[in-house]
Amino acid sequence: MNAKVREMIREALKSDGVDEIFKMGEDGGREYDLFDEDYLAKIEKIKLPNTKIKILQQLLAKAIDDFKKINKIKGIDFAKKFKALVERYNERKEQDVLVNEVLEDFTDEIFDLIGALKREKESFVDLGIDLEEKAFYDILKALTHKYDFEYLEDKLLRLAKEVKTVVDDKARYTDWSQRDDIKAELKADLIILLAENGYPPVDRDEVYKEIFEQAENFKKFQSAGV
Repeated sequence: MNAKVREMIREALKSDGVDEIFKMGEDGGREYDLFDEDYLAKIEKIKLPNTKIKILQQLLAKAIDDFKKINKIKGIDFAKKFKALVERYNERKEQDVLVNEVLEDFTDEIFDLIGALKREKESFVDLGIDLEEKAFYDILKALTHKYDFEYLEDKLLRLAKEVKTVVDDKARYTDWSQRDDIKAELKADLIILLAENGYPPVDRDEVYKEIFEQAENFKKFQSAGV
């Protein structure tokens, strides 16, 4: 966690009398984990609603940024949802600022979004694919919705796995994303793979662009140990 954010949370929680939360992540203990039920329970104990909201906003924003490094398309979706939520809160009438119901409703919505993000982070398990395959699956599925065409679910899952295999073959080179020759090979291999699988009845350049950006994004942050 960013040191500045950590210190802000520390001071806010100290002022609200929830000192025990600091023990998490210190002296070899557990790191702050927004998705840990015990950690969320400690945040819920904070008595000052505005303090609680500021902390939750900071933590959720970071969690979404981290998720974008794993699954770009879904991360962007959650960033949009979070932005819309904050904008609705900021547009509240001035006389509502001190109304507890308004603050409580906003807090509840943040907790709901945290829960939805947690479920999304773990959703690859139920599909029987791995984390990176889920990101490619989401790209392929999103395009079926965008262009309103049908593609069977089992075929979509199989294609996502095959896309990852193709990407991994090229990404074994450390400088793959900077080499035009490897990028050209990746694009050609993906075009052939998509054509063989009858996907999609739309411009394949867009599919390639989305897949390449996801692959580059995922490999960059995974190699950095994020």
